[in-house]
Amino acid sequence: MATQKLWIRGAGSAVIAGLGFALGKFTLRTAHKHRQAALTQQHRLHFDLLCKAMDDTTLAAVLDTYDEDVPLEKQRQFLFANALYINALHAHRIGAMNIEELYGHLRVMCQNEIFRDYWEATRHHRASLHGTSKEAELGRMMDRLARDLAETDTDEWWVVGEPPAR
Repeated sequence: MATQKLWIRGAGSAVIAGLGFALGKFTLRTAHKHRQAALTQQHRLHFDLLCKAMDDTTLAAVLDTYDEDVPLEKQRQFLFANALYINALHAHRIGAMNIEELYGHLRVMCQNEIFRDYWEATRHHRASLHGTSKEAELGRMMDRLARDLAETDTDEWWVVGEPPAR
């Protein structure tokens, strides 16, 4: 009889541990979904603000933090370039695009001269990021890609650069 009770206690502990593990996993999954929802909401707000600035020159002037004088039309193009870049980052953050896909997407965006001008004009913006942040890491990846594309002597731009490992 004592052996049976010991077995029941052991089985009960295993069941409790299993339930605890399942609850922990559920909690992590729920937290991840809440984080994705918050990121998506923040992305929508950012995009709405950029759209307002692109439509209204008096609002676009608020976002003029460039080191050099940038004509208004070019500022609006830079705002759109920023929207495209942030959209790609958002897709990566929520898991819709892995790092290799993001790299390929950014490589295509770098084919546009206006986007390259935007990236250079906002270099000092990225300098304020915390060096270990994900955004700073992705910015450095983009810097390397832009540099590699500028230094290449091939017309086959789609093979330039080394995509980061997953």
